[in-house]
Amino acid sequence: MDTALPQPDRDSGSLRIVELMRALVSAGHAVAFVADDGACSGNAVDALRTDGVHVPQQRRPDAWVRENAATLSSAILCRHDTAGHWLPFLRSVAPSATLVFDTVDLHHLRERREADMRASTSLRRSADATRRRELGLVRMADATWVVSPIERDMLLGQLPGADVRVLSNIIRDDSAGLPFNERRDLLFVGGLRHPPNRDAVAWLSAEIFPRVRDALPAVRLHVVGAPGPEGLPEFPAESGIVMHGHVPDLQPLLDGCRVGLAPLRFGAGVKGKINLAMAHGQPVVATSCAVEGMHLEPGRDVLVADDADAFADQVVRLHDDATLWQSLADGGRESVRRHFSPQMALSVAEATFARLAP
Repeated sequence: MDTALPQPDRDSGSLRIVELMRALVSAGHAVAFVADDGACSGNAVDALRTDGVHVPQQRRPDAWVRENAATLSSAILCRHDTAGHWLPFLRSVAPSATLVFDTVDLHHLRERREADMRASTSLRRSADATRRRELGLVRMADATWVVSPIERDMLLGQLPGADVRVLSNIIRDDSAGLPFNERRDLLFVGGLRHPPNRDAVAWLSAEIFPRVRDALPAVRLHVVGAPGPEGLPEFPAESGIVMHGHVPDLQPLLDGCRVGLAPLRFGAGVKGKINLAMAHGQPVVATSCAVEGMHLEPGRDVLVADDADAFADQVVRLHDDATLWQSLADGGRESVRRHFSPQMALSVAEATFARLAP
């Protein structure tokens, strides 16, 4: 169960849950997906059914759950706002089922980091309320999934007896894309409804990319992602910034742009934009926040910088150094294969359902 139907071409959380369901179906599990908002038709539903996932046709998800409670061996409840009301209900109607709280990422951690960056008392209060909800759900669930070891250790530090397991992003090993000398430009991927992405684009366009253009006047920055509440930012043509909005098929940009960017100043979880870039052989320059919990070694798999001058310098360096570029491209692809495969996720999920140690 998730808040809404997954849209894997729009956000990494959706891609993760779709890939997990595909892996479970391939392993012989009977999988149903229920949207909290009752959505049960459209292209997203057709795609799930093509993958072998059952999507109930009725718009009352509580009725379907009640009718099928006796058949449920396990239930995965995604995000605290959905799990908050479904977990107690499922406990009452399906008492023998294993109930998993899938955080997707620790929302309170992301909210607290934004509050600290903005020195906002109201945001801190909101983050504290989210923290209380998430910790309450960890206590109530049979097991909890997080996407990084950092978040697992953080939860276990507060709730030492909890069953918390890492089930991270799931990325298939895609093509390596074009070679260095056939690639051009820079790429940032991230929907602007998400506050960390909005902040990253603002910082990137105002402070980082102008420094890059001073050194590389012909380079362009491609920004991909659905518009935020105020629409897409507008930039003059001479700025070199190209705002694409939502792009259903990212492969041409992932395969053809030379450097991926992840200048996130706050956030939580594991960054799908980094996974996708690396899976396509596109090396990445990122902040420390962006690579947290991703098993990446700076200088071997990724370049890391946390202020605008240093970030721009690393982008220019990577853009112009073919040897460094190839080394990072190879390291990034190997990291994706080692840590973010469907097989890795499936093993964690099945161990959780069996109530065994991974």
